[in-house]
Amino acid sequence: MSPFVVRQAGSVDLEVIVPLFDAYRQFYGQPSEPDRVGAFLHERLAQGDSVLLIAEADGQAVGFTQLYPSFSSVSMAPIFILNDLFVRPEARRLGVARRLLEAALGKAREAGAIRLSLSTALTNTAAQALYASAGWERDAVFCVYHLTVHQPPPPPSHRAQQA
Repeated sequence: MSPFVVRQAGSVDLEVIVPLFDAYRQFYGQPSEPDRVGAFLHERLAQGDSVLLIAEADGQAVGFTQLYPSFSSVSMAPIFILNDLFVRPEARRLGVARRLLEAALGKAREAGAIRLSLSTALTNTAAQALYASAGWERDAVFCVYHLTVHQPPPPPSHRAQQA
């Protein structure tokens, strides 16, 4: 693979980002839903809800990360939540993920954020090793809890089968 570049993506990049994002979701056990993925990402970009960074090599998208702006109430300062990071299997271990992390750090600094936060599956030891090697520290102070409010709608193919 030739050298890769990382840049901020926009709505014009949805065609190349959707397959990556769909593969990312499948990595976490979700069904393939390219239409829903496209609508979700289009809305994020149109609303300015997130910053999408894309890594490209040989004119092909090989990875992405998505940042969501938020705030730390205690610090009264902006933060970014690095919610998504994915690299195509054939492009892994070539520095793509590390470069995406560096670009995310640059965006956070540019926005005046005081920190980046992320979470990953407890079983995703490869990602955990990457984050540790890049200087990220595992939280030893706070526990994370979740409360499901609504279940996302089932994929369109399941709805058709239920009717």
